[in-house]
Amino acid sequence: MENIKKIIPFVKPYKHNVVWNIIYNILYAIFSTLSFVALIPMMQVLFNNAEKVTKKPVFESIWKISSFGKDYLYYSITKLTDTEGPEYALLLAVVLIIITFLLKNIFNYLASYHLMHLRNGVLKDMRIQLFNKIISLPIGFYSEKRKGDVMARMLGDVGEFQNSFFVVLELIVREPLTILFTIISMFIISAKLTVFVFIFIPISGYVISLLGKNLKGKAVEAQVESGYFISILEETLGGMKVVKSYNAERIFGKKFADSINRLVALSNSIGKKNNLASPLSEVMGIVVIAILLWYGGNMVLVEKLANGKAVLEGAQFLAYMGLAYNILTPAKAISRASYSVKSGMAAAERVLVILEHENPITSKVNAIQKTTFEDKVILKNINFRYENENVLKNFSLEVPKGKTIALVGQSGSGKSTIANLLTRFYDVNEGTIAIDGVDIKDINLESLRSLMGLVTQDSILFNDTIKNNILLGKEDATDDEVLEALKIANAFDFVMNLPLGIETNIGDSGNKLSGGQKQRLSIARAVLKNPPIMILDEATSALDTESEKFVQIALENMMQNRTSIVIAHRLSTIQKADQIIVMKHGEIVEKGTHLELLALNGTYSNLVTMQSFE
Repeated sequence: MENIKKIIPFVKPYKHNVVWNIIYNILYAIFSTLSFVALIPMMQVLFNNAEKVTKKPVFESIWKISSFGKDYLYYSITKLTDTEGPEYALLLAVVLIIITFLLKNIFNYLASYHLMHLRNGVLKDMRIQLFNKIISLPIGFYSEKRKGDVMARMLGDVGEFQNSFFVVLELIVREPLTILFTIISMFIISAKLTVFVFIFIPISGYVISLLGKNLKGKAVEAQVESGYFISILEETLGGMKVVKSYNAERIFGKKFADSINRLVALSNSIGKKNNLASPLSEVMGIVVIAILLWYGGNMVLVEKLANGKAVLEGAQFLAYMGLAYNILTPAKAISRASYSVKSGMAAAERVLVILEHENPITSKVNAIQKTTFEDKVILKNINFRYENENVLKNFSLEVPKGKTIALVGQSGSGKSTIANLLTRFYDVNEGTIAIDGVDIKDINLESLRSLMGLVTQDSILFNDTIKNNILLGKEDATDDEVLEALKIANAFDFVMNLPLGIETNIGDSGNKLSGGQKQRLSIARAVLKNPPIMILDEATSALDTESEKFVQIALENMMQNRTSIVIAHRLSTIQKADQIIVMKHGEIVEKGTHLELLALNGTYSNLVTMQSFE
């Protein structure tokens, strides 16, 4: 029930569709019942025992509309039989049946039409909101979650929710009303026979309900497994070179096959219960119908009233049997829908987990909009841990405007963590980071990141044109600005030699280009953004020597007259830095210029000797 309350906000924009769906479902339920009730006058005409009404009825009030309609119909049949013959009375009864069935199906279509708009609208809104939530969550969220699982929630679970949950409108409106109106009509025809039916309905309902146990748990397991196999697929495609070079196709094939087999087993378990629901409800229904045939047949053939007439007319009994069978269809629909709703609720829970996930890294209310960098960046007494052990310990650093500060040290010394903290991908556990004396937690997150340009070791590009990849830095930039950024990034020549120039599509993750070319495009993107603070996170560490030379020129062009924080892997990147910070186990062990540090003959000198800035 709690989850349904959380889903209501998604439904509110489409409340008119909900209202019209309910109205048309009510009308469907009414005419679904009337379509069988209309069989009575037709069969009475056939058996020549139609009720005789010779006086034209008068409409008295809305509360007596049912009896007025019945009397007017029999008056018309009586009049047609007397004046034109019974075949015309039969034609009237047949036309009445056609009209009721036609109206029933028209209202069914209109109800489905509004349900379609409701389902698709909620699906659209939920996916948009889910995507916006996914891209707003901090980087740390994705170190704990499999990307495939997040994708499964976005694609599979939202779709499952759409397909399964909204049958609840039929579950609580159309089918129950169809059953209710049908039972009322059955009571009107024969209360005794209907009471007899109610002895068996609870028994069949209990038998069917036994199937639904544990279905929701199985659905959750299946959805989790679906996320896992999507993760395997995504990781395999992303690491295809490693898979092939290590002849690991069999290993990954087995992992995928095992996951699929588990998913199939769960799906089969769920499917068996779902598939049993419909035939079992129909069999139970037919058993009730068979008992009705025996008991009701006796009322027609054997039991007599005081005047010698049968307790139940044959025409009424045949219509009654049609009404009884009419209960089976909505009963089966309710049975199927109850299983679907359980699957839909399981899917909704997985979606809501992400939508309700608290984002610890957000802009404060009335956060400062900072658009310029005037003085310096200060990191003061920083402690930070990803899990239990501190990655940075009482770390302090000052970065004056216009200066280039390099961070060096072996892997695990905490260099890249500095970049993550400056951009607020993570927040510090203790200490403060301030720009021009303003704590970055007090600065609007978007404006903070607008002050910074980030070039990472991995060149993250998208399956789009060179132009569109670079325009991420400045969405409204002109082609001339894009070309100028390419020149500064030392990428102009190779781009212009491509068949379509800046309109060339670079493929998935930019894989149509070399590593050096991709990195230079990443630099061009940062150049176009033109931020006052540039962060280079091991921007040349993954490149060969020749590519590094091209990229190094690009970096030097970009860092001119700009505040830069360079996380270094290779000596060439940091030789000209105004200050080099040597880190070890999250602490500063040395600092100074290149020559000053060499003269100390300490940690930095050893790193230079080994040429290993990892």
